[in-house]
Order: sequence, then C-alpha cells, then structure tokens
Amino acid sequence: MSRKAKVNIFKFIMLALIIGIIIGAIIYLWPFFRNISTPEGQMAFKEKIQDLGFVGMLMLFGLQFAQIFLIIIPGEPIEVLAGMCYGILGGTLFITVSAFIITTLIFLTVRVLGRKFVYSFCKEESVRRIENSKLFQNPKKIEWIMLILFLIPGTPKDLLVYIAALLPIKPIRFILISTFARFPSVISSTIAGENILLGNLQISVISYIVTFIVVGIVIFIINKLDKSKTTEEAINFFKKEKTNEKV
Repeated sequence: MSRKAKVNIFKFIMLALIIGIIIGAIIYLWPFFRNISTPEGQMAFKEKIQDLGFVGMLMLFGLQFAQIFLIIIPGEPIEVLAGMCYGILGGTLFITVSAFIITTLIFLTVRVLGRKFVYSFCKEESVRRIENSKLFQNPKKIEWIMLILFLIPGTPKDLLVYIAALLPIKPIRFILISTFARFPSVISSTIAGENILLGNLQISVISYIVTFIVVGIVIFIINKLDKSKTTEEAINFFKKEKTNEKV
C-alpha cells in the first residue's frame, strides 16, 4: 500500500472518529440544548459539561486536535465551545495549552519525517511555493513574519504549523509565537461562548468587533514601523496563494 493511501485511510479514520464524538455529544447533550435559551437550561448545560470532567476535556481536545492536525474544521467554533463549557479564563487556558501541545507534536514530527509528511496533509504546490520563497527562507525575518501571519484573521494558521518546521526558525520560538499569537482570536471566541450561554448575544458580537479593531490597529502600527515592508510582502504572498488555489 502506498504512503498516500495509508495517509488517506488515517484521515478517514480520524474524521470518522471525530464525527462519532460530535454525534455522540449532541445526542447526550440534546435535552440541554433544547432549553439553552433559558437561564435554567444554560446552567444545566454548563453543569453537565463540567460533570463530564476529564472525559469532557478529552472530547474537546480531540476536536481541537482534528482542527489543527487534519486541517478539516475552522478553529473558532471549538474556541466558542470552550468558552461555553469552561468560561472565559478556563476556556482560554484550555485552548492555549492544547494548541501548544498539538503544535509541538506537529512541528517535531515534521522535523523528524521531513517534507513528505507535510505533503500528505497539505497541498504540495502551496508547500513548495512557500519553501522556495526568499521571504520565508530569510532567518532574520521569518519569526516576524510568523508573528504577523498568526495575528491576522483568515491566514492559514494550521498550514503554517506544518510548513514552519521546513523553514529556518527555532522550534521553541515558533511554538511560542504560534501559541500566543492566537490569543486575540481565542479570547474573543471564549468571551463570545460564555456570553452565548448567558444569552448576551450583543456582548458576543462586540467582542469580535473589538478584537478585529485592536488587531487591525496593531498590524497597521507594525506595518508603519516595518521599513523593509516584510509585513506587506507576507500578506501579499498569501493573497496570491488564495488566488492560485482558486485557479
């Protein structure tokens, strides 16, 4: 059996497992979902999740593992769910620690197995374009580039987790950057999650708007201070990547 076939089987098994977990969780929690619009229902839902203890945390970790490792689902719904289950502080801490563990695992695996492992999970053309880019092969700029790309909403962060191990960046520096640069997205999503559970939809929307504005201001300032236009180059590179994928 070829390597690609084995990887596809692995992806299928993981996807089936994650779908099974989601369906099982929905069936188990459905009585609480029906009443989640009421304060009593919201408290019952939160208590039920907390009663699951380690199993509940393991289920949520499995979803985040699939989100980062398999690049099959967006991260925001999981972050919102973490906020609903464990509150703003607990949800943010859970997502941050989980991202740190999963990113470390992927980075070290790629360093050991090489680019063929990356090709199994990411488009080979996209990986090669990034690898062959002078911008991403510059040791003096790569950490700065990664910080900006992980801060900007909409960039392919999970793709970057795989590719980073092929670039001239130190493991611990990348892992810390990729973990903590997610913070604006994570905190806004966990705020939204907790307030959705409490019925405060306006606060949920406001949290995203404020985060978007703050990140926008930070990126604007960084771009102004960046005389070498590294930030602008990195953003334009991924704009071209999206265009190439559509062609």
